[in-house]
Amino acid sequence: MEPGDCDGDNTAVSALLQGGVQRVVIGMRHPLQHFRGNAVRALRSQGLQVDLLGEDLTSKLIEDAQKECLLVNAPLICRAHSRVPFSVLKYAMTLDGKIAASTGHAWWISSKKSRKLVFELRARSDAIIVGGNTVRRDNPRMTARHGVFWECGGTLAASAISSGVIHKVYAFVAPKIIGGKNAPSPVGDLGMVEMSQAINLVDVCYEQIGPDMLVSGFLQPIPDTAPTIPSPEKTFVVDPTVSRYESGIIFFYKTWDPYGALSNFSPHPIQMPDENGDSVTWLSVQHYYQAHKFVGVDDTAARDCIERIKSSKSPEEAARIGRSMQKQHPDLIRPDWDNVKIDVMYAALKCKFSTYPRLSSMLVSTAGSVLVEASPHDLFWGGGREGEGLNYLGRLLMKLRSEFVEESSSSSSSKFKE
Repeated sequence: MEPGDCDGDNTAVSALLQGGVQRVVIGMRHPLQHFRGNAVRALRSQGLQVDLLGEDLTSKLIEDAQKECLLVNAPLICRAHSRVPFSVLKYAMTLDGKIAASTGHAWWISSKKSRKLVFELRARSDAIIVGGNTVRRDNPRMTARHGVFWECGGTLAASAISSGVIHKVYAFVAPKIIGGKNAPSPVGDLGMVEMSQAINLVDVCYEQIGPDMLVSGFLQPIPDTAPTIPSPEKTFVVDPTVSRYESGIIFFYKTWDPYGALSNFSPHPIQMPDENGDSVTWLSVQHYYQAHKFVGVDDTAARDCIERIKSSKSPEEAARIGRSMQKQHPDLIRPDWDNVKIDVMYAALKCKFSTYPRLSSMLVSTAGSVLVEASPHDLFWGGGREGEGLNYLGRLLMKLRSEFVEESSSSSSSKFKE
């Protein structure tokens, strides 16, 4: 896919240019409008040959490669198209279509090998949705990472399918027969009375997992992003009054959204001095901020927490560790945290935007606009769902922006006098 995962960051394009790459083959254009075509234009402007599957390259083999690109990027494409998280419905059933015995007993329908694959599927999800009976009977312990994973009974599954939130289905079919007049099935009443009304899966795959058969497929085709998310150039031709961003107020939140580099979760490492004055590298502003909740606390648990945050692989993981420790062990938080946290954040932000010229340029380009972190839950750093938040992150960014603008003006004045 065309590079672009943090608005305002061109690391991927720069790496290709600095690496001396002469030709780039891209499987598909970026599905998000504010990224779409940017990397292609940037690479071509530097003299690289850029070929896009289906546009510059066409053949039966290319069509197969395009399909693979769509499948691997389906979660992002579906989110861009529907504005809701990519959702997967998973269930295990017997050959006669039952997900439990008539008594409700369901341990275990599928094999150990199939359950191992389910653990992997869960690990890719941000949320796991189960029904009430699953909670009461199974007392499940589930973890999640990316997307939404539905492991629920037939009633909830039917409701989710009917509402259109399910994108993909994983059905594990075990070579067992249980019978039972009242034994539950994986999908409840959909209101269909004729076989012609049945929902046909597309891009269906079959895979044997131990003794079980896994059938997977999409409830609807992966959206074609070309007509639904036009490029900025095409939009401008249709309506010259359309601008990329709303003027007056600039909202930012996720790193892949417009102005995503303003987020503390953007993947921009910073170097900050520690308590001894030695330079320490932090993978993001979020890493630095979360760790400094525990700095100076004379406790082994606090020091261990700092190291865990520092070594965490993503800003999201750093935030999870810091927030959970703050909630579970408030005694480990430095006593002056409420008084210094704004200064800690500002120091990290200043380092970040001073280190990366492209980011400082983007920040300065927002001059005249109010910056608001569109976090619906964080009412201190964010603006809240209805604007009730204090928006301190936006305020600090605007303060930093003013400093950069003033420095630029002073520098220009000095050169003019010379």
